[in-house]
Amino acid sequence: MQQSNASRPNKVRTETTKAALKAAARELFLERGFNDTGTPEIVKRANVTRGALYHHFADKKALFEEIIEDECAAVTAQIDKRSMDELTALDALKQGADAFIEAMASEGRTKLILIEAPNILGRDKLLDIEERHTRRSLKVGVSEAMKAGQLMPLPFDALIEILSSIFDSAALNIEAGMPPDDITRLVHGIIDGLTKPASPAS
Repeated sequence: MQQSNASRPNKVRTETTKAALKAAARELFLERGFNDTGTPEIVKRANVTRGALYHHFADKKALFEEIIEDECAAVTAQIDKRSMDELTALDALKQGADAFIEAMASEGRTKLILIEAPNILGRDKLLDIEERHTRRSLKVGVSEAMKAGQLMPLPFDALIEILSSIFDSAALNIEAGMPPDDITRLVHGIIDGLTKPASPAS
């Protein structure tokens, strides 16, 4: 029992230190970019020692990778929350798309995930992260809509790639200043265009 109580403050300190480092690094990466941000600046803003940074992260890239993992997890949480209501599979897919677009509009998120991450981590590493989060949700949504007969039986993997690209493009265009309502209507129109045609009346 004493060991458990003693380890609890250590765990809290660890989580607090890591949170401070990630928050400071996120701010600086958005202000200056990854390459122009040094670890001395990160630890100074986080108010921790440089040793603390290297205790928790192998290097600046590892810190950035965990930030991206957190960002993708936050987007997925919002998608899952919006898709939990009593909806048809098709409506759940649309709600998930809306949630993705809204979540990506969070300050700096599109820049970090879609602009910085491919350059810093490489496309394959980013895809690995997305497979645990946003792409997982998209695959579930598309699969359920196909099982319900509400989407045409198109090649699954290709459809995931195309829809993922469309959603990323939607987030980037909103980041660039296009009206979110216009983008959302367009995304809904694309999804509607993939719906399975109704069987002709006999």
